[in-house]
Amino acid sequence: MADIKKIATRDSYGNALKELAAEGADNLVVLDADLSAATKTGIFKKEYPDRHINCGIAEANMICTAAGMSTMGLVPFASSFAMFAAGRAFEQVRNTIGYPHLNVKIGATHAGISVGEDGASHQCCEDFALMRSIPGMVVICPADDVEAKQAVKAAYKYNGPVYLRFGRLAVPVFHSDDYKFEIGKGEVITEGTDVTIIANGLMVAEAIEAGKALAEKGVSAEIINIATIKPLDDELVIASAKKTGRVITVEEHNIIGGLGEAVCSLLSEKCPTPVKRIGVNDEFGHSGPALDLLKQFGLSAENIAKVAEEFVK
Repeated sequence: MADIKKIATRDSYGNALKELAAEGADNLVVLDADLSAATKTGIFKKEYPDRHINCGIAEANMICTAAGMSTMGLVPFASSFAMFAAGRAFEQVRNTIGYPHLNVKIGATHAGISVGEDGASHQCCEDFALMRSIPGMVVICPADDVEAKQAVKAAYKYNGPVYLRFGRLAVPVFHSDDYKFEIGKGEVITEGTDVTIIANGLMVAEAIEAGKALAEKGVSAEIINIATIKPLDDELVIASAKKTGRVITVEEHNIIGGLGEAVCSLLSEKCPTPVKRIGVNDEFGHSGPALDLLKQFGLSAENIAKVAEEFVK
């Protein structure tokens, strides 16, 4: 994919916030925990400094501040690294935003193994599980720049709490400008008959490449992008499972509590289907170059293709 433009979805987040304000979202406010250069909310801050609040290294306070602002008719986007937004501030997210079902959006960047050199303390692979467990919380992990910006705008329009996950690593932009994102809806990227590969975030690009490699070996893979983990697109997942008879899930997250578990729970109840989960195998990460870590943890096109080929056989 060297010839394809690559953009980190954290950049998409900052640009989408700026675009929303320019489009007339006058009630939009952005909060950050002293990480605006990294989360890219600095893009918004540069244009709208009076609507950007640096809450300092106090994520729990930031979440409570965002909750209070939402009760005054504002739409706050509380921003920090996933490890801090979902992890450190979990109680505040649950009790102050989730329980009263407030209209707060959480922009969580630097998620997953691809944080790279920052190491295990910052490589949050538990955020899907944490946020999925909160009643009424929408959980979204977009795959590229186009989808990420549309997801931010969809979250703004949605009345209720939303957790948005963005990455540090630049990823291929494969969606065209006419793509339409909708909360709770997945998309079939490539149709197939032998195996379904369901992915989200930066794993979608890897799944696409795996699909191409499988096609060369005569294996027809249906590639599905499920950006919204909660609510899951039940209809699409079941239809594809019935079509291919085999499902593989791929996520930059612990195999416990994330996309794979959501798919398994659905299929076990509605459409029993053999499933293999590719993700972080219930372990912590470690420091290293992002691309090297993804390969080491099996989050690469090569490994996806290998698992799929063996699964079909």
